[in-house]
Amino acid sequence: MSRVAVFLQVRLDSTRLPQKALLPLSGKPVVELAMEALKQIPADAYALVTDRESYQALSAHANAAGFETFIGPKEDVLQRYANAINYFQVDTLIRATGDNPLVSGECGAQLLELYNEHREEHPEERRIDYCGFDGLPVGTGVECVRAEALLRANREAESSYDREHVCPYLYNHPDLFRIYRPLAPKECFFPGMRVTLDTDRDYRRLQTIFNTLYSGEPITTSELIRGFSQHQMIAG
Repeated sequence: MSRVAVFLQVRLDSTRLPQKALLPLSGKPVVELAMEALKQIPADAYALVTDRESYQALSAHANAAGFETFIGPKEDVLQRYANAINYFQVDTLIRATGDNPLVSGECGAQLLELYNEHREEHPEERRIDYCGFDGLPVGTGVECVRAEALLRANREAESSYDREHVCPYLYNHPDLFRIYRPLAPKECFFPGMRVTLDTDRDYRRLQTIFNTLYSGEPITTSELIRGFSQHQMIAG
């Protein structure tokens, strides 16, 4: 039986929008909203993977959302993930980032289901190493990764970009890894929408979204897309 973990990557030293993961939306910090959404994905472990400098400010939020907190290298995020894989002893991981309060738990669950179906149908040497939906709104997606593939990436990747961004070494080397990028479900397909949090402008847009659509439960991606149409909110 495959052991699955959800790893939410967070640190608080953003230069463009400092401590953005702790900014409030509808009375809750961004990072808690992300963790609540990710709890919709069935997993054996849920962990917020961060650096030592961010740990104290984030650990209580992780506990409140039912996540463990795991500390790893600050700049070498790929090594941080490899350490977390070994610590939690997982075979499959779902990766998300803490600046996405609208991360799609329901699409993450569907992606994991597709990954597991493929895993059951194929022998070891033909199983997917990396999968992610194409066409989701920017800021809602997750990545599903075979743990052994990410451990290999950690052994081989040398560029600072690959080590900071974790998964590019996999999908930029289709000669080494099996990559699966299905289109997002029809009700969640909206590649022109951007709802990640990186700037003050992004934050103001997210405040409008949450003030309009949030009712105490994670906003689904299909609800988000319908809301943009009904309330004529700006998608980009």
